[in-house]
Amino acid sequence: MLSGVTAGRALLTSPGPFATLRPEHRVKDVRLADEAYRAIREEILRGQLRPGTPLSRRRLAGELGMSVLPVTDALRRLEDDGLVESRARAGTRVRVPSETDIRELYELREALETQSARLFAQRATPAQRLELRRLAARVDLLFSRLPSSGNDPAFRFTVHNHHVRFHLRIAEHAGSRLLKQMIERNHVLILNWLFDVAARRTPLPRTFHARLAKALVSGDPEAADAAMRAHVRYGLAEITGNFSALTASQWREPRGVRARRRA
Repeated sequence: MLSGVTAGRALLTSPGPFATLRPEHRVKDVRLADEAYRAIREEILRGQLRPGTPLSRRRLAGELGMSVLPVTDALRRLEDDGLVESRARAGTRVRVPSETDIRELYELREALETQSARLFAQRATPAQRLELRRLAARVDLLFSRLPSSGNDPAFRFTVHNHHVRFHLRIAEHAGSRLLKQMIERNHVLILNWLFDVAARRTPLPRTFHARLAKALVSGDPEAADAAMRAHVRYGLAEITGNFSALTASQWREPRGVRARRRA
């Protein structure tokens, strides 16, 4: 196994998947990889590719009308995002998070978002506070309509898009560019989205985000911190419990292995 420094040098000096292509082909394949990344990511976040779903590069390439190379690059990026996982001789699938994965993600989210809440309470302008209350009311309204939406993937995608925007707006108006970048780069809200879509069954309280916004616009950093902490922790036990049924041992076996087991 490479050391951290050696691995970093190897990553910086080794050619990327498109390095041997002509410039015009490289640009095209990078664009196709971006398209594949967005398409597969959206299917995961819509809940149409659920945790544990096997991901065949050839099948995905056929569905997207492109070669395997950009799909392979897209899956590599999704693995870096924490949405996909691969194992030797077992293939690639939508990631099934362990109890540790979920706990650590929520711990990170709590640390980052409570600080966002404190800074928002101290720094947000009156206009920004008013905007947050309006966004919160909109998010609560959308979540209240989820149970009657018939599990419509498009509507669920819209709801969670608004939810992410609401939380990113708090980080943005906290006045710390680095803090907002940390939330985005660690995919804190996107992974929370995946957990919600795949494992949350109990509807959120009707004024769940309005109550949070009320604490944040109060100007009291301690109240904002406590409200955000409770907000992040809500439903964690339910999500962890529902994911426990999808254990890491449920990897699909390669076809040859299955055939030998049947023999």
